[in-house]
Amino acid sequence: MDEMSYYQPWIFSIAASLIVGLSGVLPMLVIPMESGVKLKNPGNNSRKMRRLLSFAVGGLLGDVFLHLLPEAWEKAQYRQNGGYEILFWVLVGLTAFGIIEKLLSSTENMYDSKKIDEDVSVNNNSGEKLAVDSISKKARVAGYLNLVANSIDNFTHGLAVGGSFLVSTRVGCLTTLAILLHEVPHEVADFAILLRSGFTRWEAAQAQFSTALIGLAGSLTALGVDSGDKLGERTAWILPFTAGGFLNIALFNVLPELIETIHPNTLISDVSSFISGLSVMAAVSYFVE
Repeated sequence: MDEMSYYQPWIFSIAASLIVGLSGVLPMLVIPMESGVKLKNPGNNSRKMRRLLSFAVGGLLGDVFLHLLPEAWEKAQYRQNGGYEILFWVLVGLTAFGIIEKLLSSTENMYDSKKIDEDVSVNNNSGEKLAVDSISKKARVAGYLNLVANSIDNFTHGLAVGGSFLVSTRVGCLTTLAILLHEVPHEVADFAILLRSGFTRWEAAQAQFSTALIGLAGSLTALGVDSGDKLGERTAWILPFTAGGFLNIALFNVLPELIETIHPNTLISDVSSFISGLSVMAAVSYFVE
C-alpha cells in the first residue's frame, strides 16, 4: 500500500500532463479546413484567418496580463525587489526572443535565396511560385518563436501538475482541470499562428503535441524535487520570461502584419476577434483562478 501511494502521484501526473498536451490537437476540430496561399497569407483577404490571428493576439496578451504576470507577482510579492525581478525577466524574455527571431530570420534569408535560385532555374517565366515561397518570412519566424514560447509555457504547466499531485489527488485533478480550461483557447491561438507560418493542419497538430513532451518534463521535474519552496525559487523566472516571449510574438510579429494588410471592411471583425480573445482569457482567469 505504501509503495502504491508512492507511485500514485507519478502515474497521475504523467497521465494528466499527456491529457493537457492533447489539448493542442483540439483546434483541428475548431479551425476550418482550408489550405493553400489563401489560408497562409492575410494579404489575400482570408477573413477567417484574419479573425483567428486577431483572436490569437488578444489571447496572447490576455494570457500575459491576466494569467502569467499576476501569477508571477503572486509568487514574488513577498520577496525583496520582487517587482523588479519580474520586470527584469520580462525584458530578458523580450530580448531573448528578439535575438532568436534575428537568428531565424538569417536562416530564412539563406533558405529564401537558395529557393529563389532553384525556382528561377525551374520556371523562369512564372512569378507564382516565387510569390508562394516568399509569402512571409516574418510569419514563418513567428511560428517557430511561438513553438519555443509554448514549450516553456508547457514546462510551467507541468511543474504545476506535478506539484499539485504531490499535495493530493484531488488538488492535482482540480489543477489539471484549471490548466485545461486555460489552455484550450490558448492552443487555438497557437494553432492559428502555426497555420499562418506555413504549417499544414496535421503539421501544426504534431508540433503542438510535441511541446507537450516539455510539459511532461516539467511534471517529472516537480516530482523529483523534494521541497515545493525550493522548486518555486528555482523556477520563479520562467513565468515572466515566458510573458516576455509572448509579448514579442503578439506585438512584434503577428500584430504588425495584420496592421499592414488592414482594410476598412475587415476592421470591425479584426477588433471584435481581438476583444473575443482577450475576453475568453479574462473569463478563464476570473472563474478558474
